[in-house]
Amino acid sequence: MNHVQYGLAVNPSLPSELVDRLIAIADADLGSELADRTDLSRAQVIALAARGEEIAVRLAYEGRLTAADVDPVTEPYAALALLDEGAGRPEWARLLAAHPIPERREKLAACPSLPSDVVETLAADPDVRVVAELALWTTPEVAARLAAHPHAEVRRAVAANEATPPTVLAMLITGEGLPPARRCLVCDREETPFVHDPHCPRTDCDLSPGAACDGSHQSTVHETQHMALLNPATPIDAAVRLAGHPSMLLRSALAARPDLPSPVCGQLAEDPLPGVRAALAGNPAIDDALIRALAADRGHDVQRRLAHNPNVPLDVLTRLAGVTRIGPTLLPRIAAASPAEIAELAESPNPTVRMLLAARRDLPADIRGALAADPDAKVVKSVAPHPGLPETELRAMVARHGVQVVAKVAANPDASPALLEDLTRHEPPVQKVFREVARHRNATAPALLACLADRRARTIAAGHPALPPPVITELLTDNDSQVVEAAAANPSLPPAMMTELMPW
Repeated sequence: MNHVQYGLAVNPSLPSELVDRLIAIADADLGSELADRTDLSRAQVIALAARGEEIAVRLAYEGRLTAADVDPVTEPYAALALLDEGAGRPEWARLLAAHPIPERREKLAACPSLPSDVVETLAADPDVRVVAELALWTTPEVAARLAAHPHAEVRRAVAANEATPPTVLAMLITGEGLPPARRCLVCDREETPFVHDPHCPRTDCDLSPGAACDGSHQSTVHETQHMALLNPATPIDAAVRLAGHPSMLLRSALAARPDLPSPVCGQLAEDPLPGVRAALAGNPAIDDALIRALAADRGHDVQRRLAHNPNVPLDVLTRLAGVTRIGPTLLPRIAAASPAEIAELAESPNPTVRMLLAARRDLPADIRGALAADPDAKVVKSVAPHPGLPETELRAMVARHGVQVVAKVAANPDASPALLEDLTRHEPPVQKVFREVARHRNATAPALLACLADRRARTIAAGHPALPPPVITELLTDNDSQVVEAAAANPSLPPAMMTELMPW
């Protein structure tokens, strides 16, 4: 890998004529870097696409190639990318539907708006992977037909397709109204009964761990029911029939459904496995009484998931903050708090509650200021990156709480150049400060030079445009290849040096 060339490829200041020179030598990796550029001319896009089909696929998905630019015979994957984007030609689909390589037919099967004759060809494909891919993305009518396919893998894909009619999804849950499947991926390859060893030593085996078939295709049926439970189009009346299923995976998927009726919520709240109760705790469908009951559930992750429930009452959330580890994240209920509730939370005697409120970035100035002056460091740490805080308050935070908050102060988007320089000189030093300053838009050359001395901040600082050009040039010979690449990508790299670094 030529890390200098990789860095130059994404350098926004690279002159167009030098972009041309990189395109002329681009392999798949360098071409991928060049494809990130937003300033490529039409001619450069065409030239870059010609460097390899992998690059052409990327450009096709980004809408920078048209059907006129692609030959489906010599560039089938680029043609598939355009078909996937709805920008290909119908005759391409007919050509690729008969392609001898199954992988290409499988990719075609995932494309939208295929001609009806192509859909019929793919639905009858001899490779079940092609048919299953079609089943995953096809129209309601075709999905309904494929639900009765003799291969269980196709039915599993139908269960995951949100366009599948609800009545069909119900049949896939219960098995009623459909003929039994005759094959699955397990019995296609192994003599039944068979259970796949989770630690299978065979390097060419792609069966999932625990895949099993005793003639009933049980692991694929289980996966089909799971896909159907995750599918929002599945009728809840059919889904709740699995409330007593022995599989925790199925009960957990059911517990998370937002259309779950109250009696079933109550049933799952008594589930012996905390994973099921935790899934239920995060479900916005549960009522106030059940929320309060689950708030006392000490099962693994139940209370934490409940804290993330958007409908949890604030008094319950306040209690949860004292008994479970939530972290300084913006919880949905706090994000939706009214002005009166915000004022109430700001006055909570529990510093964890104040910390959670401080994660909001739209607080009134008076409340933001009160949190910035909070005596508890974790509250101040949470509010420190809040835009709009004046420099006096940011410096006061550091003076009161020191190393506990200094990195978060450095992350404040309004931190001044002078403040950032002072933070890099803080004693004792905090390593994360250097990473925050290195990526800060207001960082100055002195601050960035200090960041270069930190191993983890060095790469970030090497790409900062405020770094002096002589320093950027020096970093091009750094022992760390990531630093070299970042320096080559620095928009402040002198144009003469860019030319000198070209391969010819």
